[in-house]
Amino acid sequence: MPGSPADVRLRGLIDTRGAPPDPARWRAAALVAPLFLFLAATFLAPIGAMMWRAVGDGEVAPVFARTLSALDGWDGRALPADAAYAAVVADIRQARADGTLASAATRLNYDVNGYRSLLFSTARRLPADGAADVRQALIALNPLWGERETWAAIRRAAGPVTDLYLLAALDLRRDAEGSVASAPADQSVFRTVLFRTLWIASVVTAICLALGYPAAYLLARLPEKTANPLLILILVPFWTSLLVRTAAWVVLLQREGVINAFLLGTGMTAEPLPMIYNRFAVYVAMVHILLPFMILPLYSVMRGIPAAHMRAAASLGARPFTVFRRVFLPQSAAGVAAGSLLVFIQAIGYYVTPALVGGADDQMVSYFIAFYASRTINWGMAAALSILLVAATAALFLVYRRLAGGQMPRLG
Repeated sequence: MPGSPADVRLRGLIDTRGAPPDPARWRAAALVAPLFLFLAATFLAPIGAMMWRAVGDGEVAPVFARTLSALDGWDGRALPADAAYAAVVADIRQARADGTLASAATRLNYDVNGYRSLLFSTARRLPADGAADVRQALIALNPLWGERETWAAIRRAAGPVTDLYLLAALDLRRDAEGSVASAPADQSVFRTVLFRTLWIASVVTAICLALGYPAAYLLARLPEKTANPLLILILVPFWTSLLVRTAAWVVLLQREGVINAFLLGTGMTAEPLPMIYNRFAVYVAMVHILLPFMILPLYSVMRGIPAAHMRAAASLGARPFTVFRRVFLPQSAAGVAAGSLLVFIQAIGYYVTPALVGGADDQMVSYFIAFYASRTINWGMAAALSILLVAATAALFLVYRRLAGGQMPRLG
């Protein structure tokens, strides 16, 4: 007699597990493997290495090994013992002889401004071997050796990981006792920059939606022979370099530019309007560049909405605005979500456009990432700001998914 349904499923599972591997699956895996390895080597590995720089900390420990050993168990509430002063003198002397002091000094300078100068000035005037009172000799060389923060910075750099850069990206830092505290007011900039970035991206997304929705609606209602040429015009910006489009706005909006010349020539204004190197210019240039990314998803979704739905609602007595609000708008919500996500995620990472047409108070997080990566060569800070930007984007995306009930937007 045939077994129970559970026995049949169990025998099928055993037969499947005992069967030889499907050659087709192995061939498919072999075909995909080179692409996967290429992506891992050229995309995932570099990103992972960059992200590691935000938490990796290995420059100071090899140079100040004796000092870190002497500071083991130090609570940071008072100056360390005399053994720590003797150890730091020995470490500085050895590092100067080995040529390794510069890397450690640069890392400590990221934590405490002026630390690099402190170490090199101390290295040039080290107390002699066997000095009677090394503590007083170092403090006499530089009073900073009599401050707890000088020693706390060395202890915080013990590695192999650190939260220095991640805390700094949030305008936080650790004090001499190891507690997290707010950075001084004159050094707290990154939270303001993050909020500014989110605000600019939100405003640009809202403007693109306000301009793109009517345009997509018109295109979706037109016959294909008319809509297709108009779509080509919308795609024209994709064929022009981002840098060229931004530079064109500099020409148009500057004080002696085309727009101001027209306004002055027609008598509409008595003096040139300030339209460049401010937030207005950033909004105009970014909306011009990102508007197609809003129109295309909206058009794709609107084109798939059957016209019979609107006719049916109208035949039941609904007014045109009611038909739009109750029938058309809900069905186009997927396009609104897709377009808004595309525009917002791209806007939040913009660098070139705000740098060229914006002012000092209009720069976004990407500007500071580029600044630390290319000018100060502080890779740890650049990586930490990158993580902050990615985390903010992921958090907003998760909020969207929760509000949308876990549904992903679809383009059609």
